[in-house]
Amino acid sequence: MLLRIGIDLGGTKIEGIALDGRTEAARLRVDTPQNDYGATVAAIVTLVTDLESRTLNPESRPRPTIGIGIPGIITPSTGLVKNANSTWLIGRPLQQDLERRFRRPIRIANDANCFAMSEAADGAGAGAKIVFGVIAGTGVGGGIVVDGRIVSGANGIAGEWGHNPLPWPEAEDDGRGCYCGKRGCIETFLSGPGLTADHERSTGIRLLPPQIVEAASGGDSAAEKTLLRYERRFARALASIVNVLDPEVIVLGGGMSNLTRLYANVPRLWGEFIFAAQRTPEPNETIAPKTKLLPALHGPASGVRGAAWLWDGRTG
Repeated sequence: MLLRIGIDLGGTKIEGIALDGRTEAARLRVDTPQNDYGATVAAIVTLVTDLESRTLNPESRPRPTIGIGIPGIITPSTGLVKNANSTWLIGRPLQQDLERRFRRPIRIANDANCFAMSEAADGAGAGAKIVFGVIAGTGVGGGIVVDGRIVSGANGIAGEWGHNPLPWPEAEDDGRGCYCGKRGCIETFLSGPGLTADHERSTGIRLLPPQIVEAASGGDSAAEKTLLRYERRFARALASIVNVLDPEVIVLGGGMSNLTRLYANVPRLWGEFIFAAQRTPEPNETIAPKTKLLPALHGPASGVRGAAWLWDGRTG
């Protein structure tokens, strides 16, 4: 059976998995070198080599396929990385450099597309016609799967939800600069660093997201207000996706998906902004959006699993 290797290149970690059929044969993780393209390439090569050494019997089967999810995209016309929040990748020929090192073809896709594909195939979105996958962590991205097919779009940017402005402004300061060069992007509000920055602006106290959640649970009213703002912003941002794609399922991944209160509070709030929910109900009728907001079934492994399946998944 063919061995598949998947790599998930994140802002803080690089995770690798080897799949023997659908069985996980090995998994490894290393820290992502910061602001160093050459070191990042070397780390990926080392990770793949280590996975091969743990799983591959050269006499019994061919070398494994390699799929890589990255926090950006490969520009179709140039082969260079763009739109990456790991900015040291931008403008670099990552695929060519890795293929030269591996001496074989590899496939690269946006990490959110890999995540969405994994969850649509046999995860939280299994059986749904339209699945929107959200990764909210160091950055914010999205992936679209329709009828089991990754939708990448003419420019390779389908699902880049994090780089639209936060909709239905509610007295937010739009002066938050984003690495993409614009201001007021959804990513600057809904990423982990965005939540930390919002709490610090409000209180003067710098806390990481888990610390904000812990403080709110302990009765800190300022931390609770920060989370309420975050949830309402998340609801507004996702409502715009529902109004365009109308997916059956939205699946959350990334570090912010561990905020369990999102799954109850965001759907409770988004009906105010979803067009389908605005019709006046008939007597004894309840109008509520049918879209479900769910955590990733495969958890943190979903992105790397999707990367491993890039050689089988369809894109368009």
